[in-house]
Amino acid sequence: MIEIKHVSKSFGEIAAVADISLALQERSVFGMLGTNGAGKSTLLRMVTGVLKPDEGEILIDGEPVWDHPEAKSKFFYISDDQFYFPNATPEDMADFYEVYYTGFDRRRFRKFLLRFHMDERRKIRTFSKGMKKQLSILFGLCANVPYLICDETFDGLDPVMRQGIKSLFAREMDEKGLTPIIASHNLRELEDICDHIGLLHRGGVLLSKDLDDLKCNLHKVQCILREEVDETVTEMLDIRNCERRGKLLTLTVRGDVERILGQVGELRPIYCEVLPLSLEETFISETEVVGYDIKNIIF
Repeated sequence: MIEIKHVSKSFGEIAAVADISLALQERSVFGMLGTNGAGKSTLLRMVTGVLKPDEGEILIDGEPVWDHPEAKSKFFYISDDQFYFPNATPEDMADFYEVYYTGFDRRRFRKFLLRFHMDERRKIRTFSKGMKKQLSILFGLCANVPYLICDETFDGLDPVMRQGIKSLFAREMDEKGLTPIIASHNLRELEDICDHIGLLHRGGVLLSKDLDDLKCNLHKVQCILREEVDETVTEMLDIRNCERRGKLLTLTVRGDVERILGQVGELRPIYCEVLPLSLEETFISETEVVGYDIKNIIF
């Protein structure tokens, strides 16, 4: 488990991170969401021991991460712009990582290079942005560490490669107990892979919930009601969001789905259907409750 306890970090008069507390559970995918400037990268650099918090502490499996090599050996950090030595090849960087990660799997790394059509003797500086991102992910997977900490992991990857990397993450979690922590500014990139979502805004945590809990008892109902009872539905249901297009009402409603359908059914609707609720719609509903318009924050 990675524990972030009341962590703050400022750069001069700018508070990049302000009193953040989070617990990142093992064997689950934690998605860290936020706009540019929300504090995601600063927080990840503190989690990885690159930066020291001004206040608070960060523990990895009970050990402080700052200035503790034992704790740092448990994760691999993939930054938004991964550093490679000038003129280094994938083979050169593998030699480097083998020194710091004793479990680095060189044979598996070579197999990955063949599968991803990369030449281990080609200069990395000649790789495209997407290829460099792929390479950094392969290094992280072959390091055989419990935690993979990723900053904008899917940025620069084409749609097919994104799905391929997500499948690799899923297999590593199943076979080796990998725990990925993925920071992104794109909610849609995280929806199909994360178990838990944390929303950062202006250096603080606006929302942090398991996806199952987030979506529990929250439903999207589309219906066409008879004119004389059209306004009655808003009094009967716990409506979080309501949109109208002509006669069609689209409601985001909290509560038990059977009870909701029963109450709407009493009004003898012309049409009624419960539709899947996307993570985007769920976040919009939850953040509006606490006084934020997420549409202006994230999308």
